[in-house]
Amino acid sequence: MRTVNPERHQARRQQILEAAVACFMRKGFHATRTAEICAEAGMSPGNLFHYFPTKEAIVAAIVEEDQRETAGRYAAAARARNLYQALQDIVEESIAQLTDPVYLRIGVEVLAEAVRNPLVFASVADSEAGRKAALVHLLGAAVERGQARLALPPAQAADWILLLLDGAFGRAMVEERFDAAACRTLVLGALAAVVVPAA
Repeated sequence: MRTVNPERHQARRQQILEAAVACFMRKGFHATRTAEICAEAGMSPGNLFHYFPTKEAIVAAIVEEDQRETAGRYAAAARARNLYQALQDIVEESIAQLTDPVYLRIGVEVLAEAVRNPLVFASVADSEAGRKAALVHLLGAAVERGQARLALPPAQAADWILLLLDGAFGRAMVEERFDAAACRTLVLGALAAVVVPAA
């Protein structure tokens, strides 16, 4: 019986995801053929389908990878000594991501596909639920430690923050000369209406 090397398996999956992102950046999700992803990854279609049965499964895996990275950032923030500062750092990192054309383009492609495809929608919804839960936990812990005061309950404060960040993403998508520094100032100013450091 053939055994699977987990490290090699994960490396090949990552290779496919990186190839898919490169292809989606050039042509978008729907204009990219599976054969092009195979060529970019340097593997046969049969080999690719061993890892991902469909192109939609590749998109779902891209969302899941982003979710793991986001969960890692929030977990690290929850271990920080100053949770209010950790929250600000997360907000600032999120704004900084908006200057990355790959992040923006793939984000748009994923959201567009989520509207059409239940599998991708489920992945996006799960990712967003995880992001909100982690944010609620961080806000609640900051209040419990006496490091922050909230003008709203933690779940509503989390919604406020996510609306600010999602709005910033939307502006970055449509503004030709998106000013990340100005956006950062606006978002942090708006954040201060709901979350402030404890005296």
